[in-house]
Amino acid sequence: MQPNLLNIHHGFNFRDLGGYTTTDGRRIRSHRLVRSGKLDQLSDRDVHFLGEYGVRHDVDFRSPDEQTKAPDRPLPAAHYHSLPVFITDQTQVSKTWEEEQAEFSQDPRGGFKNMVITYRNLVMQKPAQHAYQEFFRILLTSPDHVTLFHCTAGKDRTGMGAVYLLSALGVDAHTIRADYLAANQFIQTPLDDIMQETRAHGGNANLLQSIHDLWTVHGAFLDSALNTIQSEYGSMDVYLHDVIGLSNSDRRDLQELYLEDAS
Repeated sequence: MQPNLLNIHHGFNFRDLGGYTTTDGRRIRSHRLVRSGKLDQLSDRDVHFLGEYGVRHDVDFRSPDEQTKAPDRPLPAAHYHSLPVFITDQTQVSKTWEEEQAEFSQDPRGGFKNMVITYRNLVMQKPAQHAYQEFFRILLTSPDHVTLFHCTAGKDRTGMGAVYLLSALGVDAHTIRADYLAANQFIQTPLDDIMQETRAHGGNANLLQSIHDLWTVHGAFLDSALNTIQSEYGSMDVYLHDVIGLSNSDRRDLQELYLEDAS
């Protein structure tokens, strides 16, 4: 199925996960789970839209510095949850042009290499594990409400949150990968803006390539995370149980809350 993009005017990559089918023939309920990019630039109209959509939990995976510099616009009736996946933004998408220039102007593969390492860290580092543990705790205690989860671009920290969530709900690996890669369709405008800014500042080809890689998703990034899970823990099911803390009962409860018959 095609991703269900929400009608947000001053934000990007806002998607309802409803409609994806599971391997046992059920379907994710609509108006329950929304993944997105940052919320700091939402218009009044967008804030009203999300309130009417039923968002009651805003889960912010960004670092403390990102949250301070670009705080979410408060959503009516929504509880805000600060769950930093990283203490600092390892995805680099919140960095200034000067910071990017200093770090990535020498190596065209610098951004790509950074993201491969970042995805391993998304699996292995304690702050990331804790953030995703708390994310599922919120999901398990929020029946009949919409939970929105986001980072800055809505593709890496949010992307792995969606990978874990869709896996726990029983969605097949092909669909999970397709949902992850679909982010590239919805981040073109901010990517174009930052590429234009970089060119205007005289950024070289190495920097431009790295910024492109930092602002997009690649199958190799997801594979870095999945291969780490496989090599360190044996399977996604074991990781969700032993690290994220989802018991078999938790997964059944999660599926009961967020799935419906597809017929």
